[in-house]
Amino acid sequence: MAGYRKLSRTASQRKALLRNQVTNLLYHGKIVTTEAKAKEIRGIAEGLIAMAVREKDNFETVKVTAKVARKDANGKRVKEVVDGKKVTVYDEVEKEIKKDLPSRLHARRQMNRVFYAVTEVPKENKGKKAHTKKIDMAQKMFDEIAPKYEGRNGGYTRIIKIAQRKGDGAMKVLIELV
Repeated sequence: MAGYRKLSRTASQRKALLRNQVTNLLYHGKIVTTEAKAKEIRGIAEGLIAMAVREKDNFETVKVTAKVARKDANGKRVKEVVDGKKVTVYDEVEKEIKKDLPSRLHARRQMNRVFYAVTEVPKENKGKKAHTKKIDMAQKMFDEIAPKYEGRNGGYTRIIKIAQRKGDGAMKVLIELV
């Protein structure tokens, strides 16, 4: 007997499907899918959440000086003429950054193996590339999802049966984060 559901797909198609659905579940908080897919998604998602909870506080803050381009009132870079060439003017700024310790870095890389890139588009710019931003799903796991489940031992997702699908009679379910 197989250790997983094949979902009538080749290995590469199955991996892509599960990665996509796990990414959407953790980004949106809930998705509607079939029962067999939901049971497969549950195992992957709960493993990622458990990893995020375990490594949530495993970082150190470090002060770093960084060069940042000086900008004018319009938000454009300020340029200076040096030796006949236009050169951007930079200021040095001190920033505090989170530096992952080795085990958290490993967990982040394990998560990034599963997650697809998520691009958030503002509602007013629907269908345009302007003002889109990439969401770091691993960072979202550590900052938003892991603190919710800190005192909980497993059971991070819930599967609710909705109805049978009209076309093929497959059971549709809602899988959501508890």
